[in-house]
Parts: sequence; C-alpha cells; structure tokens
Amino acid sequence: MEHKAVSIRPFIGAKDFKTSRSFYRDLGFEESVLSHNMSVFKSGTLAFYLQDAYVQDWIDNSMIFLEVDDVERFWKELVALDLTTKYEGVKLTPVRTEDWGKECFVHDPSGVLWHFGEFSLR
Repeated sequence: MEHKAVSIRPFIGAKDFKTSRSFYRDLGFEESVLSHNMSVFKSGTLAFYLQDAYVQDWIDNSMIFLEVDDVERFWKELVALDLTTKYEGVKLTPVRTEDWGKECFVHDPSGVLWHFGEFSLR
C-alpha cells in the first residue's frame, strides 16, 4: 500500500481553549481559526488541530513529538519565552540525552505533553 501522504495533523484538546490558543501562538505557531471551537496551528508545513474539547483521560495520554534541527537552541528560546510564569500548569523539562538523540519536554496549559527532539541517528 502506498500512502502518498502530504501531511499528518493530530487533534488535541484544550481545558481552556482561549488560554491554549494564546499559549500556542506564544510558542511560535501560526493560528488559523476554523470555527468557534477549532483552530489549526502551523509551523512551516507541519500542523495540528486544537479543539475546544477536554476529556482528562484523553489529554493525560496525549503526547506529540516535534523534531527540531537543534534542540539546544530550541531549549534556550523556549526558556526565554517564560511560559511557566505566563500560563498556569505549564511545565518545562530540560534537554536530556538518549541513545537516539536529545529531547526536552513541555506540558501545555491543559497537560498535553510535547517532546521536542533532535535525532543523532538516522
């Protein structure tokens, strides 16, 4: 089977839609409002949907991995945004090195866990 895929866009939920929208714009994503309860956030050709929907089990089990070109640079820029002061519930975990590369972590205001990583092996 040949997919010929063009993109993949996960759907994530938000405990407070307005707060999450602001958080993702601050994180550098470009928002396009689709309706009163859904937006798409883009970074280049990559994107995800944010919904005004909150199911704790779903949020608590949502993880997204975004590969970046330089996780150390990304971490410095991330820390400079001061998101933990601006948004309640946001948590940052510094860069750690694994067998496969490096990654840092961000919990968004709802609790969605983002992995920002850089692969050393291909």
